Amino acid sequence: MPYIILAIVVILFALSVRVVPQAHEYVIEFLGKYRKTWGAGIHFLIPFFETIAKRITLMEQLLDAPPQPVITEDNVTMQIDSVVYFRIFDAKLYAYGAVNPISALENLTATTLRNIVGELDLDGTLTSRDVINAKMTEIIDKATDEWGIRVTRVELKNIIPPKEIRDAMEKQMKAERERRETLLQAEGHRDAIVTRAEGEKHAAVLAAEGERDARIARAEGEAKAILLQKQAEAAGIRALMEAKPNATVLELKRYEALIKAADGQASKIIIPTDVAAGVAKNVVWNETTGIGNTTAPAPKAPAAPEVDPCCDRFKDDE
Repeated sequence: MPYIILAIVVILFALSVRVVPQAHEYVIEFLGKYRKTWGAGIHFLIPFFETIAKRITLMEQLLDAPPQPVITEDNVTMQIDSVVYFRIFDAKLYAYGAVNPISALENLTATTLRNIVGELDLDGTLTSRDVINAKMTEIIDKATDEWGIRVTRVELKNIIPPKEIRDAMEKQMKAERERRETLLQAEGHRDAIVTRAEGEKHAAVLAAEGERDARIARAEGEAKAILLQKQAEAAGIRALMEAKPNATVLELKRYEALIKAADGQASKIIIPTDVAAGVAKNVVWNETTGIGNTTAPAPKAPAAPEVDPCCDRFKDDE
């Protein structure tokens, strides 16, 4: 008998001990009425009086709703697939807030999506995913507070327009790509022409600068040559003045100047009167003194042979 009682006590103790895992909560009912919520750890349950009504996980969960037919403002029907991320923050509300909270969340997501997309046109739906996600998250999270559910975010996973719309969109995208290609080619051709023109302009500028520099260099060289020539002439004149030349030497220099003036294409030379008078005087002086004659004297006539009285008489006899 004592062994039977001991066995019964051990069985009841084993039935009363419960261990709640981490990130889980148990809803406990006492004779069908909510009593308390167990967190993670070891707990003791009163056999036959207390029961575990709900085992709930507190980790974030994913609700992958099936594609929903949605009509836009411009009467385009499309299929939209969405996902909802949520977690349970109150086990009691989750256990007693709704009969089937997950099914209620799924239907709430579908109706909210239809309401939001119904206010947008096709282009707005395709380009406003972030706006739709934010609005759905705000609306669904506020509505599920009474169920103990907190919605962290909602994402539109896929938007499938009708086949006709997809074909039209593909044609539009193809036309847009062709337009961009044509525009890029035109811009490239324009840039090439501008670049070529700039290159020719730069080359012309460089050529003009080179010609200018060459002319400047030639002009500087000619100026330097003239300067050196004049310096040489000045040095010659200075040396001539230092030598104290007489009037004859000066007249000769004047003649040399006249000769240089005549060494060209001129057919006539005008000689000043003072120069002509000086030349006449010089001629008279040369004729008188014989200085400066340029004509060589004529050769003398050969002398007659002398007669030999000794030998020439025999020639007569012959």
